[in-house]
Amino acid sequence: MQGYASALIALGLLFLAGLAADALGRRTRLPRVTLLLACGLIAGRPGLDLIPSTLEAIYPIVSVIALSMVAFLLGGELSLRTLRQHGRAIVAISLVVVIVTLLTVGLGLAALGVPLGAAVMIAAIATATDPAATYDVIGQTGNRSSFARTLKGIVAIDDAWGVMAFALMVVVAQALSGTGSGVEIMLDALVEIGLSIALGLVIGIPGGLLTGRLTGGEPLRIEALGLVFLTAGLSLWFGLSYLIAGMTAGAVIVNLARHHTRAFREIEHLEWPFMIIFFILAGATLEVDILWTAGPILLGYIVFRLTGRVLGGWLGAMLSHVPAPERAWYGPALLPQAGVAIGMALIAGEVFPEYAATITALAIGATVVFELTGPLATEYALRRVQSASN
Repeated sequence: MQGYASALIALGLLFLAGLAADALGRRTRLPRVTLLLACGLIAGRPGLDLIPSTLEAIYPIVSVIALSMVAFLLGGELSLRTLRQHGRAIVAISLVVVIVTLLTVGLGLAALGVPLGAAVMIAAIATATDPAATYDVIGQTGNRSSFARTLKGIVAIDDAWGVMAFALMVVVAQALSGTGSGVEIMLDALVEIGLSIALGLVIGIPGGLLTGRLTGGEPLRIEALGLVFLTAGLSLWFGLSYLIAGMTAGAVIVNLARHHTRAFREIEHLEWPFMIIFFILAGATLEVDILWTAGPILLGYIVFRLTGRVLGGWLGAMLSHVPAPERAWYGPALLPQAGVAIGMALIAGEVFPEYAATITALAIGATVVFELTGPLATEYALRRVQSASN
């Protein structure tokens, strides 16, 4: 029972730390995501090692729950009204950012002497973002501008573009290294995306028609939890993307449920406790030592990814004719990077064992840097656009 006691004590302290991070963030304008990650770094294995292993063991399931809630909420931002107003910008900016990031990181690392096959794979990993951190920073600032709404739409579909880019780069890397055909991996990725969307439709259509009928107005909290858990669980069961499935279900519900004033407002009331545990445990499990072992290649990756995001965001915004004050800030707002990148790195390491050490080191090292600094850049971008618009 002592193991459970220590876990419960630590859990209570983590919730209080989240409350303190929220209060400090409001007073200092620091993103609470960065504060929670820093708290995890200090209390976890990289620092004082105070978090019990029994609590660290729940991190995988907590991350699935937290990210699934974020996916539903991001999908809820893709209403027909939003798509009519910002759809062109959402698609153009997200696609151009992915393409420019691929080219910038891939060519830059190749110029530094990284083998071309490894450079291609690392460039694909660089396209991944962290929707949870971006969404939370937007929520913390209370920003409801067109820039914030477009940014939410971008991170909602960004994961799908990232998966497709990664699958395509696996094909390219295998062709460059002569290790065989990557067509099967590409097809698997497309099938996964298609089936994930199909699962979101299967859950979202009845969810949109049936939820919120028991009471006048918003769906009940238990209905929201039921659909989130069901979507996440079925996605894991069938080996699909719970982010894409959740986003699809949220988008279907917000457009189909005419009797809702706002799709699943209750999720917003429930997500913060899960987000506290998610970000603190994420910080506690970050491998900070990898920053020193990755060396100058990591520094190059950081510079190239930053350049690719900024250039891609500006070019996509210009092509989609968004207001001039917003154009320079989409790229910096899309800097956070987390678990999806690590997952891509592990898959790349299995496909290309000769590059596994380099790819994993860069992915983990970049996650440490961009997960701590990315939310700061997002918050700064939101503030700059808001001040320029006033």
